[in-house]
Amino acid sequence: MSEKIADRRTLKTKKAIRDALAILLKDKDLTKVTVKDITDIADINRVTFYKHYLDVYDLYDKTEQDILVEIGELVLQLEELPVDKVFSGLIDFIDENRTVFKMIFSPNSKATLFAKFSKCIDGLLRQVESEKLGISLDDTRLRYLTRYRSQGVIAVIMQWVSEDFTEPKDFIVKTISELDTNTRELYKSVPKNSTRSSK
Repeated sequence: MSEKIADRRTLKTKKAIRDALAILLKDKDLTKVTVKDITDIADINRVTFYKHYLDVYDLYDKTEQDILVEIGELVLQLEELPVDKVFSGLIDFIDENRTVFKMIFSPNSKATLFAKFSKCIDGLLRQVESEKLGISLDDTRLRYLTRYRSQGVIAVIMQWVSEDFTEPKDFIVKTISELDTNTRELYKSVPKNSTRSSK
């Protein structure tokens, strides 16, 4: 078997395991999830599971790390886009990773994963506006306005995920964009070239 085929197989197996964990966390607390639960859903044997992970907690920690790396890479890509394309790119990514985002927003996941996702979105929006307005990332008003804005975006996404992605992507992008248009008007009150620090 070639190395590329083996790598693809490993990635496919890990994705199946990660997706199984995400599915289970929709209804179960992490402390109640067993390796058997995961192997049954992923359709693998226990030996295959232990080849990649020490236990359920190791799986969760590594899954969280992988998710945050992927979100970090997404943020770097979105920073390069015009503001009107940022939300479209974000919603596309969430739609392509539905199982993962069900895990992020599940009350059975660790709160740290949701908090880190929120921080990424907040940082993305602050970076975009900082560059657009030519003001410091540490500006106090920018920091507060961006927190308000990012929490609104996350609330809409959370509703969409909790309703099992019933509404089409275009509807969600349009809803966020319309709400955000009004919120972004507030940035006009932030002085250009402001360096007022939050510290």
